[in-house]
This record gives sequence, structure tokens and C-alpha cells, in this order.
Amino acid sequence: MNAVKTGAFYLAVVVIVVVAVFPFYYAIITSFKTGTALFEVNYWPREFNFQNYVSVMQQGDFPRNILNSVLVATLTVAFALFLGVTASYALARVQFRGRTLLLLTILGVSMFPQIAVLAGLFELIRFLGIFNTPWALVLSYTIFTLPFTVWVLTTFMRDLPVEIEEAAIVDGATPWQIISKVFLPLMWPALVTTGLLAFIGAWNEFLFALTFTSSNTTRTVPVAIALLSGATQYETPWGIIMAASVIVTVPLIVLVLIFQRKIVAGLTAGGVKG
Repeated sequence: MNAVKTGAFYLAVVVIVVVAVFPFYYAIITSFKTGTALFEVNYWPREFNFQNYVSVMQQGDFPRNILNSVLVATLTVAFALFLGVTASYALARVQFRGRTLLLLTILGVSMFPQIAVLAGLFELIRFLGIFNTPWALVLSYTIFTLPFTVWVLTTFMRDLPVEIEEAAIVDGATPWQIISKVFLPLMWPALVTTGLLAFIGAWNEFLFALTFTSSNTTRTVPVAIALLSGATQYETPWGIIMAASVIVTVPLIVLVLIFQRKIVAGLTAGGVKG
């Protein structure tokens, strides 16, 4: 009976992995195809033609779009973590009336879909004069990333021993010194997790990037890929689109693999001894 359960478990794991990985695998195979080979269903690569990769890097402002995505995602992570750490310290350590209600309100902001606030956020960005600039995306992404970041960091900070903070106060540490020199070394597993999720969200976001940018030089990669065109209006350059998708997906996979190892190391070696 145990053998049947074990076999069923591993079979389910294999099915889940295949379903999750197969689309990206097929995109890689398709990115090496050209001409009529794009419409042939093959599950194993027959040739490795890098023409699509060369074409996408030479088409329009795609390299600039990649840099825009890196800039926007990095700034979003920086602002979200800075505001999240300071807010979580106040919500987890400072006693004031309405703290729980405030935390629930912050979390409730994430319940609104993007389309529900698109018009109001567009007017705010126009009022601030940052339309068609990376700052429009950084502002909108930070607003939607911050609630989750604050919630996770507040929960994590509440679990830290209060004796550490009390010892720092006795030694004359200021609140900022407590945050930066006492809590941050202990919180970095949570910071890595929230920062990685914020980066992935900003990297893949499409609706705000399409609405708040209007030129090729300021667009990010999701919009740039969606606007890739063929030689005529009736042609869809699937090979180039797949190559572009692989180019922008591989860095995310690398980041996830790298930071997953650091999270495991931080959880196993970052214990607090009383």
C-alpha cells in the first residue's frame, strides 16, 4: 500500500513538472526554427539556428527595452523593500491604536485588480508629469508590491525575539540603527523572498507598462514582445517572439535558482540562540 502511495506521489510530481516546464521547453525549440519549420510539430530539436536571436536583438529598441525592465524592476525592489522594512518595524514593534486595522487596510489594497485603479492611477501619473517615463512604472509597481511586502516583513519581524531589540536600546541604539544593524541581518531571508517576487512581478507586468508608456525607448520587454511585427501586417514572427521570450525568461530562472539556495542557507544558519 505504501509503495502504491509513493508511486502515485512521484507520478503526480512528474506530471506537474512536465506541465509546468513543457511550454518553456517548446518555446526554446521553436526559437531555433525558421521558415516553414515553425509550423512543424517537433518535440526534439532538429537544428540550432540562432537567426531569431540575432534578429530580435537587431529589431527596434529591444536591447533598450531589456535595460528599461532591469531599471524599473530594480528600482521597484529597492523602494518596496525600503518602505516595507520601515513600515513593518512600526507595525510590528511600535504600539499604537489602530495598528491591526492599518495592517489589514494595507493588505486590502492588494485586493483591487489593476484595471479597477487604472484610470485613477493614470490621472495621478499625468498630474505628476511622469507619463512615458520609467518613474511611472516604478510608482505603479511599488504601490501594488508594497502591501504584500509589508505583510510578509511584519509577520517575520514579529517572530524575532524582543530581547534583541531591548539589548540594542540599552546600548543606546537609535530606531534606524536597530533596523539596519540588528533586524536586517536576521530578516534577509524574508527580504530575498519579497524582493524576488517584487522583481518578477515588475519584470512580467504588462497592463501598466502598455498604458503608461507610449514610445519604444521607454517600453519594457513584455510590451516590446507583444508589439513585435513581421514583414507584413499578416505575418506573426513566431520564431522571433519565442526567441525574445526565452531571452527575458532565462534571467528570471537564474535569479530564482540563485536566491532559493540563499534562502535555504539563511533559514538553516540564521537561527537565534537565546
